[in-house]
Amino acid sequence: MFAERVLSGMRPTGNLHLGHYHGVLKNWVRLQSEYPCFFFVADWHALTTHYETPDVIEQSVWDMVIDWLAAGVDPNQATLFIQSKVPEHAELFLLLSMGTPLGWLERVPTYKDQIEKLKEKDLQTYGFLGYPLLQAADILIYRAQHVPVGEDQVPHVEMTREVARRFNYLYGREPEFEEKALEAVKKLGSKRAKMYLELRVAFQERGNEEALEQAKALLQEAQSLSMADRERLFGFLEGARKIILPEPQALLTSASRMPGIDGQKMSKSYGNTISVREQPDEVIKKIRTMPTDPARVRRTDAGDPARCPVWQLHTVYSNEETKQWVDKGCKSAGIGCLECKQPVIDAILAEQQPMFERAQKYLDDPSLLRSIIADGCDKARKIAQETMREVREAMGLAYD
Repeated sequence: MFAERVLSGMRPTGNLHLGHYHGVLKNWVRLQSEYPCFFFVADWHALTTHYETPDVIEQSVWDMVIDWLAAGVDPNQATLFIQSKVPEHAELFLLLSMGTPLGWLERVPTYKDQIEKLKEKDLQTYGFLGYPLLQAADILIYRAQHVPVGEDQVPHVEMTREVARRFNYLYGREPEFEEKALEAVKKLGSKRAKMYLELRVAFQERGNEEALEQAKALLQEAQSLSMADRERLFGFLEGARKIILPEPQALLTSASRMPGIDGQKMSKSYGNTISVREQPDEVIKKIRTMPTDPARVRRTDAGDPARCPVWQLHTVYSNEETKQWVDKGCKSAGIGCLECKQPVIDAILAEQQPMFERAQKYLDDPSLLRSIIADGCDKARKIAQETMREVREAMGLAYD
């Protein structure tokens, strides 16, 4: 019925750091060769917390997209676009807000958490309360099947599923739905039609989840159906309503806690980052001045890697042989702290080198960057417009 799209976005915060690379971008690079991927700049989301300082957003957008491309995100494989250039996001957000209970927004875990953390900002705004619903609209407008998230973001995907379920319940009531669905079944051909109906009974009467998955796979493969008939048959499988907005699945990504140069999680708010395109001399300076085990006052003092922030970087960047060398050398005072830091410096510089090379052509010719985003926005908008056409029709707003 719907393409197995992946949808993910990032707020424009300017230049990205290695925590973003290891936590998000490496995963995007892997996914782009497995699925049709849509990666967007969430500039409207940036306004939910930075509505008073919008002037910082535009340059941050372009800096961030260059970092995506530098990290290996490929515009020939993935669609890159800017959220506000596809106004259908806002329209779907508005329409979904009409039927979304207020309590759903207030119970999102990150809502109270962010208000607590960002006490210096006035976040008692409708936009901040509604941002989880805007996230839902971002996903549902592309009928994305997969949303790559860490565990802390799973509640957002769950809420998106609830929003889609409620929308389909309210607006998927098509006149003469069952008659139209049975007519669509005939278009599958006699053998597939019989199998579809048997699997539907197995699911609806006996709760056989495997039968449901088999029936969905059968519909995915069927070439003889229009989009409308396909939607009807997906809805007919699970009940008596047309599926207009499919429920997405959270694609859990492995947790990647990239340590900063002070041992805490790498974060701009901690001032402990190394940028994706940090200049080599700055990388060297930052690593060489990193704090180490406080017990190693002198070169001859033995240390403990477990108490040293540099060791955390070794766990990310060093192979087993190097880690054993560090562990033994530190505990015996066989190596000094500067010796210990060198393999980390070498590994980070080696990781960044291709990033500088990929970024350079966009720095030399910014029109290439604008062209990639313009093409991506066009492609994204076509899909968004198709979804909105069906949403308006379902809600009685087509007026054709």
